[in-house]
Amino acid sequence: MKNLYTFLLVVFTSLSMMAAISPTEKEALVKLNKATAGENWTNKWDLNSDVSTWYGVTIEGDKVVALNLSDNNLVGELSGSIVDLVNLKELDLHKNHISGTIPSELSKLKDLNVLNLSFNKLSGSIPASICELVNLKDIELYMNRLSGELPAKIGALKNLEKLVLFNNEIEGQIPSSLYEISTLKTLLLNSNKFSGKLSPEMAKLTKLENLSLFENNMDGQVPFELEKLNNLKEMNISYNKFNGLVSRKLALLDVLNMTMINDKGVAVLLDFTMDSERPLVSEE
Repeated sequence: MKNLYTFLLVVFTSLSMMAAISPTEKEALVKLNKATAGENWTNKWDLNSDVSTWYGVTIEGDKVVALNLSDNNLVGELSGSIVDLVNLKELDLHKNHISGTIPSELSKLKDLNVLNLSFNKLSGSIPASICELVNLKDIELYMNRLSGELPAKIGALKNLEKLVLFNNEIEGQIPSSLYEISTLKTLLLNSNKFSGKLSPEMAKLTKLENLSLFENNMDGQVPFELEKLNNLKEMNISYNKFNGLVSRKLALLDVLNMTMINDKGVAVLLDFTMDSERPLVSEE
């Protein structure tokens, strides 16, 4: 009798864990599958099987909380219906062949912590509505074809720890609001078309560990305030048009020792010149 009771308890628990998600969420997953050539995915879904068996879908209770389909040969565009996964905390579609634009409707995913659409073929601007996702900790959109400017209100993402946008065609200045994200640890904006000056306000990013602005069009003086970033472990701001004097400490921290592009388009390595009070680097 005791064994029968144990068996029934296990069965009941298993069934509870496989509680069906809402028809709306299931339909959103099916639409994603069809819009991205699901029949050609590396890890395919059997649409006739329980959703809990579908590759990359994480369910808690009766809600889809994570979708990880990285490197799974998704081809096509993201439709706005993905926002019907209203409980989603993680969306990871890294390294696929997704084209089109980033849906502005993503702003409806209020619980989203991780957004990774990197290494795809996305184009257009980063929608301003992404700044409404105040629970985001990780944004990775690198290796796409994104253009336009970084949203002016990016600083509204007060919990953001990682912003990785390298290898796109994003232009304009770094929004001043970005310097208000005190939680930021990783900021990789290299290989874009950013221009303008780097603000001394960068010193507010006290938790920053990794900074890369490599290969952009930024100019002006490199702020000495960068020295205040005591947690900074990696930095590469070379191959911009920065000029003037730079402290020895910053020059040594930079991966390429502050190699800049001068007004003739020539790469110039900044040389150390010893000062009695402060070691400096000057452009020859």
